[in-house]
Amino acid sequence: MQRLIFLSVIGGLGLATLLGLGTWQVQRLAWKQAVLDTIETRVAASPVAVPQNPTEQDDRYRAVSAAGELGGKDLHVFWVTKNAATGYRVITALELSDGRRLLLDRGFILAAEKNSARRSGAVSVTGNLLWPDEGDWTTPAPEVDANILYARDVAYMASRLDTEPVLIVARSISPETSVTPQPVSTAGIPNNHLQYAITWFSLAFIWAAMTASFLWRSRAKSEG
Repeated sequence: MQRLIFLSVIGGLGLATLLGLGTWQVQRLAWKQAVLDTIETRVAASPVAVPQNPTEQDDRYRAVSAAGELGGKDLHVFWVTKNAATGYRVITALELSDGRRLLLDRGFILAAEKNSARRSGAVSVTGNLLWPDEGDWTTPAPEVDANILYARDVAYMASRLDTEPVLIVARSISPETSVTPQPVSTAGIPNNHLQYAITWFSLAFIWAAMTASFLWRSRAKSEG
């Protein structure tokens, strides 16, 4: 009898834990979908002028437009595209007519084009404000002499190019340049919570079946 009680308690606790984890993932799925919907809405909105004092909390992904002069100096951030092309994101200072200097992520170039000349001068840009969440303690330090960064560190790039710590990721640039824009999107933001929920609920079903089997066999033995 004590064995049956013990198995029932362990089985119940395990089942409750697995069901709880599955339910939590369903809640996370709803949360993540709301986040993605918000991002997509902001990305696709009609562009506005760059705010005077944008903040990450209020202005991340905000669609903006700006016109100004491209600086002559680039920073190159090592990048691998979703198609496995290896190269760099080109970061340049954009000086607006009112004297503000902002960071502009112009887009992607192949590694072989790193040292090619790129157009400077007057451009009109539409894009989105972004505070990239890239890099951690394992990220290599910038190779200053080779002009290679391994993350879009806004504060560092702003210091190097003497700009505000504000980054526009270009969606389009006019006139077009040899750099291919890599617009902000939700494509790289994972949303695997449905798979996780299915996994936990599947484990809960298996656990419940195993527990019922153990209880049935233990009861049969005790009655035998």
